[in-house]
This record gives sequence, C-alpha cells and structure tokens, in this order.
Amino acid sequence: MSATQATQVAPNFKVGDKAVYPGQGVGEVMGIEHKEVAGQRQSFYVLRILENGMKIMIPMNKVGSVGLREIIGEKDVRRVYGILREKEVSVDSTTWNRRYREYMDKIKTGSVFEIAEVLRDLYLLRSDKDLSFGERKMLDTARSLLIKELAIAKACDEQDVEDDLKKIFNC
Repeated sequence: MSATQATQVAPNFKVGDKAVYPGQGVGEVMGIEHKEVAGQRQSFYVLRILENGMKIMIPMNKVGSVGLREIIGEKDVRRVYGILREKEVSVDSTTWNRRYREYMDKIKTGSVFEIAEVLRDLYLLRSDKDLSFGERKMLDTARSLLIKELAIAKACDEQDVEDDLKKIFNC
C-alpha cells in the first residue's frame, strides 16, 4: 500500500451507494449489519456485487485496508480513457505466466488505472500474438470490471462504454 493510500480517509457508505471492491468490481451497499465477533460488537457493510450477485460483508473498520472505494469521478474517467488510448507502450516480453501474475496483482489492487493498463496491454499484446487461455480470461475480467465502473461513473449504458473500447482498440 502506498503512503497516499494509507493516509486517505476511508469513505463512509450509505445503503444504496455504489462502491468498488478490489478484484470483484462494482457493488451496491445493501445494508449495514452489526454482529458480535470474538466477543466484540462490529459493524459491517453488506455489499452485493452487481456482476454476479455475490454478497460480501466488509467490516466498517477495515474499509480502507481492504481497498473498498467510491466510484471514480469525471476527471478520473478522462484519465482512464487516456491510459487506454496510449499506444506507445512496450508490452513486457516476459513469459506469459510472469505477465499473468503481474497483471493479476494489478487487478487485485482495485485501482481503475491499473485495470485500464492491464486491459490496454492485453489488447496491444493480442494484436501481436495469440493470448494464452489465462490472458484471454484476464482480458475479459479487466474489460468487465472497467466497463461496469465507467458506465456508472459516466451515467451511461455499458454498451456505450463497450462501443468506446471497440473504437479505441479497433475491434
């Protein structure tokens, strides 16, 4: 975790808010529950992941350390599109399994910018050679995570974001 992440104040969410859970994507806060854990009363956000309906309980006092964050704003949307449009990037020529691990680590951070880099790199790599099965799955994961968040951030349909990606990557 970087020093800037550590000093950020963890956001407070209300029921109905959308939030991003690293590696899982956008979820909706369905409720706040209070439970006794190890003899102590704790409060949890109940998050339902929009992509698959999975429910996750996140201790409210651990929101910052697990990386739960708000949906990006307009300025960050522009930055994501800028990352996606960068074409003068040298895609690592290491073995596919090393790239896979590096990309997976980036996706797990939950950073929309890291996910955008993974998506861009995999699209660029795909134009040069066939992706491994794992890389194709990762491309789909990164695309899905990014499309969901960008659609909510831009208040548009996911298809609009999908169309943007097709234009950017000529596919």
